[in-house]
Order: sequence, then structure tokens, then C-alpha cells
Amino acid sequence: MANVKIYTTPTCIYCKTAKEFMKENKINFKEIDVSKNQKAAREMIEKSGQMGVPVLDVNGKIIVGFNQEAIEKALKK
Repeated sequence: MANVKIYTTPTCIYCKTAKEFMKENKINFKEIDVSKNQKAAREMIEKSGQMGVPVLDVNGKIIVGFNQEAIEKALKK
């Protein structure tokens, strides 16, 4: 079972795409809205070195942006 967190903001198109991809593939994920949660925003920046969203944490592998190939690869491990 994959452990997936998606750091998002409500206005991010790529965040919506990432969430849709997870739903279509029946992958459970935890969505974290960094526009409302400063602690989570700091955690995301520490993990990724990025301030942009989405940032996905797939079983500890950090993926910046919606990169379907990288997400699928991380899910298979």
C-alpha cells in the first residue's frame, strides 16, 4: 500500500491533475493544503527545496510537479 501525500493549493491546476490521477488509479492519498497550513508549507519546502506545488511524497520519494512517469515509478517500489 502506497503512502502518498500531495501538497497543494486550491488554485493549482497541476494539483488537480495529480489528485485526479490518484483517484482514477484508485490510489489513496492525503491532501495537504499549504495555503492554509504554514507548518505543512515549511515541511514541503524542507522536503523538496521548492515553494511551488504540487509536491508529492510517494513512499518517501519527493516529486515536484505533476510527473506521471515519476509517480508511477515511485508507486511500483
